[in-house]
Amino acid sequence: MTVRAFVPADEDQVVDLWRRCGLTRPWNDPHADIARKRTTQPELFLVLELDGVVAATAMGGYDGHRGWVNYLAVAPDRRHQGLGRVLMTELEQLPAARGCPKLNLQVRADNAAAIAFYTGLGYGRDDVVSLGKRLIDDAGEG
Repeated sequence: MTVRAFVPADEDQVVDLWRRCGLTRPWNDPHADIARKRTTQPELFLVLELDGVVAATAMGGYDGHRGWVNYLAVAPDRRHQGLGRVLMTELEQLPAARGCPKLNLQVRADNAAAIAFYTGLGYGRDDVVSLGKRLIDDAGEG
């Protein structure tokens, strides 16, 4: 098992993994998300490799106030083996070393398995409302 920063040669495997895990949406082009991440704190875009295959990913960031986690994905046939925990531990340590006081993440409300996973890692629900505004239309609809 190797945890390392994403490299461009990983892109096809990463996008395939995200699709198999149900993380992609029509309004978020995963290739564009990867390209954008490579310009900002690329060392916080992690892959976990097993036998030369990308088995898990996590994309993190720290803006000076809060850290964020996106695209935590574990291959469906590799779940319940501790891979997500390994990546989250690394993604907690890297921003903490930069002085990050708290990590935030968003989980779709109907994803009970993901909520249970994060709760088991010590994450709790915050009494907030998530708001968003699309600035770039990756789907090309307007």
